[in-house]
Amino acid sequence: MMLGKVKGTVIATKKNEKLVGYKIMIVQPINQAYEDQGNAFVCVDTVGAGIGEIVIVSSGTAARLSCNDRETPIDASIVGIVDNIN
Repeated sequence: MMLGKVKGTVIATKKNEKLVGYKIMIVQPINQAYEDQGNAFVCVDTVGAGIGEIVIVSSGTAARLSCNDRETPIDASIVGIVDNIN
């Protein structure tokens, strides 16, 4: 898992049928000091995150499990919204 900041939303009128109903977000990886780390990427939002929020992102098989369907074509998903980092 990694930390990220939601930078935007992706609108896709045509997509895999298993992605219908999911919000797709652009996430910028960050470190514990809230500094950008690497390139932004696309995630499926499973928790209702909004632009500007700090989130926890899961990738690979764990991302698919967050949608309760191993057949969903997801590589990364937002699985939590961060309240605070100590």
